[in-house]
Amino acid sequence: MNPTQFVPKGLAYRDLEDKVRLESRNVIIQTEFVLHTASNWNPNSRVTPDLLKELQRLAVNQIYRCAGFFRDGGAMLKGGTHRPPPHEQVPGLVAQMCDYINDNWQIATAAHLSAYLMWRMNWIHPFFGGNGRTSRAISYLALCAKLGFVLPGTKTIPELIAEDRDPYYNALRLADAKWEKQQLDVSAMEDLISRLLAAQLVQIHEQATGRKAPKA
Repeated sequence: MNPTQFVPKGLAYRDLEDKVRLESRNVIIQTEFVLHTASNWNPNSRVTPDLLKELQRLAVNQIYRCAGFFRDGGAMLKGGTHRPPPHEQVPGLVAQMCDYINDNWQIATAAHLSAYLMWRMNWIHPFFGGNGRTSRAISYLALCAKLGFVLPGTKTIPELIAEDRDPYYNALRLADAKWEKQQLDVSAMEDLISRLLAAQLVQIHEQATGRKAPKA
């Protein structure tokens, strides 16, 4: 029996005000989980499907009833040309994504691992809800874990993306276009993460000095 065929569906919040309250709460809880997991990463730690499910559960808990479950139906993306794969392929594709990260953990850069997860999670679109938040969470977790420490900065890369999503969407589209040509190329997303990482770290200089950081 397919374990994903009975995914709970529907909304769990009472009204829009309740949804906003729950989203704000969930962001804090998910962020704390990401930072805790990254700070406790060790040589035996792995990116796993269960880790992704937990990140998604934390993101949409008490908002969508599908919290913690892979989708068991089709998915449509608003404003995009990419059509996510059939739900029957989701478990296998997620497992392959995790294998790619774990197999390349020692040889790939932190930016590449982070960029790959950001794009591939969105491409698979394994959940009915919370895919974007989960992709940004696992991407940031991998970035910190690979570097070996939690990155400082009051506005993190996920927060900076939320403030200006257009470069993020453009990087996803560029990676999708390359994948359609059977090319794995997440360089645009790597460039975006690099710029946002710099912006996050610049904040430390500004907090320490009380003035804008000098331009390179």
